[in-house]
Amino acid sequence: MGKGTKKVGIAGSFGARYGSTLRKRMKAVLETQRAKYICEACGKKTVKREAVGIWKCRSCRRVFAGGSYAKTTPAGKIFINMVKQYNTK
Repeated sequence: MGKGTKKVGIAGSFGARYGSTLRKRMKAVLETQRAKYICEACGKKTVKREAVGIWKCRSCRRVFAGGSYAKTTPAGKIFINMVKQYNTK
């Protein structure tokens, strides 16, 4: 087997095109997009992206709405913290 892509990882599909900085940015986006996340219902690390903003647990088949590239967006995290603070008062 070949050595694979040690440095560039998932951005190796772009080859020598688009410049190193853009490939590094795309690598970060693609890694968060294709990562597995923890399911809030069953607690297993089986949530994967189905489509833009749709995330599905492979174990319990529960569907979540979230961000386009990550399961939760920074704005969503802020909103969840605001709701938690409101409920504790």
